[in-house]
Amino acid sequence: MTVAAPAPTGALVARGRALAWVTIGWNSAEGILGIAAGVVAGSIALVGFGVDSYVEVLAGATILWRLSKERHGAEVSQAAEQRAVRIIAVTFLILAVGVGVESVRKLLTAQQADESIVGIVLAVVSLVVMPLLAKAKRRVGKRMGSRALQADAAETTLCVWLSAILLAGLSLNALLGWWWADPVAGLGIVYVAGREGLGHWRAEALDDCC
Repeated sequence: MTVAAPAPTGALVARGRALAWVTIGWNSAEGILGIAAGVVAGSIALVGFGVDSYVEVLAGATILWRLSKERHGAEVSQAAEQRAVRIIAVTFLILAVGVGVESVRKLLTAQQADESIVGIVLAVVSLVVMPLLAKAKRRVGKRMGSRALQADAAETTLCVWLSAILLAGLSLNALLGWWWADPVAGLGIVYVAGREGLGHWRAEALDDCC
């Protein structure tokens, strides 16, 4: 009796699940460190970065749920795909609103953040790890034809941009004493997160209409 080889889709699903678990594990640790360091330093950009890590944890959990529907047939899988894209889009928008409100408050009250070496190191490490993870997710998403997985890859790419923005804000504050660099960096996070959230929501709505 000959045993059939696993279908390519099965291998892609397994890879997607593995990447989702890596996302959840890494960002859970990153979120704790980022939020704690941000609270200690009074840095909204660093707190926002830590909160974004948990947004990514939620996105990773959403992808695990999405992939669990793959074995239930094309119709169930497609419904899960659409719901997953919307959930991920909403996580972008929630992050944008929360960080935006706090960034504006800090600019208006001229609240200065302390230096955070921990935050700078965290941003540098994230700049190394996140592009690799985003590239792997994007490859799997494209091969599966899954917009949800590609949206998750975009969220991880967002983390790369956030890391660069965070590093710039923390470094300018530490080296030059530019207190406003931190909340301005936070507004940079708002722009990128809001653009991604609206883009994924509109694309999914367009698919529903057409």
